[in-house]
Amino acid sequence: MFSLALFTLALSAALSLAGPAKRAPALEVSLSAPANVASIDEIKITAAVTNTGSEDVKVLKYGTVLDGALATRSFKVSKGGVEADFIGIKLQIDMSLAGDSAFVVIPAGETILVEHDVAPLFDFEALGAGSFEFEPLTTFQVVDEDARPNAYKVSVKTLKVNVKSDVQKRELRAIDKRAVVSCSSSSMASFISASYTEGKSLASIASSYIASNGANSLFRSYFGSSSTSSVRSVLNAVANENSSSRTLNCSDPYGVCGSGVIAYTLISGSRPIYYCSIFYNEVATSRLCSGTTVASRNVRGGTTLHELTHAASNTGDVGYGCAYDMSLAASSPSSALSNADNYNCFATQVYQNTQC
Repeated sequence: MFSLALFTLALSAALSLAGPAKRAPALEVSLSAPANVASIDEIKITAAVTNTGSEDVKVLKYGTVLDGALATRSFKVSKGGVEADFIGIKLQIDMSLAGDSAFVVIPAGETILVEHDVAPLFDFEALGAGSFEFEPLTTFQVVDEDARPNAYKVSVKTLKVNVKSDVQKRELRAIDKRAVVSCSSSSMASFISASYTEGKSLASIASSYIASNGANSLFRSYFGSSSTSSVRSVLNAVANENSSSRTLNCSDPYGVCGSGVIAYTLISGSRPIYYCSIFYNEVATSRLCSGTTVASRNVRGGTTLHELTHAASNTGDVGYGCAYDMSLAASSPSSALSNADNYNCFATQVYQNTQC
């Protein structure tokens, strides 16, 4: 029988990152897990998220400790100061189509319990057996009473679990093992191919824009005080992407599509990209000149650019939506630099400003 190491992480957001000042959500998170295990399969982390405030709090669950169902990243895992590679799924959301299942509403005074199975999501094997630290991701995308998403970032302590022996790398289990890595529909295949070409072009145009204009107001609005070279490095990795082993798929073998999910990237192996049904409702990049807006985030090239930043530069999903991206840049430039959606919105805005 394993003893439980319970750590209470008091979370109180000190800053609303966008719009007028709002009452910060009063959240507390407690993590529990076995302190000592023989195998990574025994690491079952339970997150208890309590709303200690007087108002209900609505939070996007993806990429936080509130997401226990999908193979998204909820923790940073490290051993001896070396971070374990995440090998799960990074996804992209259309906030206007995200249904109730994409969010968690925590009533005032109540607690939500979420269990996490982390074994197939990180490369423990590369670091070897020993004491691992789990740091929960706590940049919460909270929806206020005006339906605006605001970012609340807090600092937390870590949870330690000692793994005695079995750290062998696990394979993320697909729902359909027979899923092909190509698209049998010629129209879908053509749509995906066009988005790939447009995504790389968007990245190239955005990189050239930065080279010519430096850290101007548009750059700062999406990346804050981040260096231009760091942003261009991510964009150039997309513009020059030429992996012959990466696949772009119209299948959903991991059962991720639904509740506003546009596409996702498997952070393992050749990092294949999978497109969901709502992706095929998106428009060509040229429509930014007439018929759509940057804020709509419905440009197919922008979607593929977003996913390719995951695949080529290991960006994350801190949050979604251009207004949210800009609020992130204003308060946490390092988070904006690592957030795939910031590159999507920035690149499409550059295109609209310079090509239309």
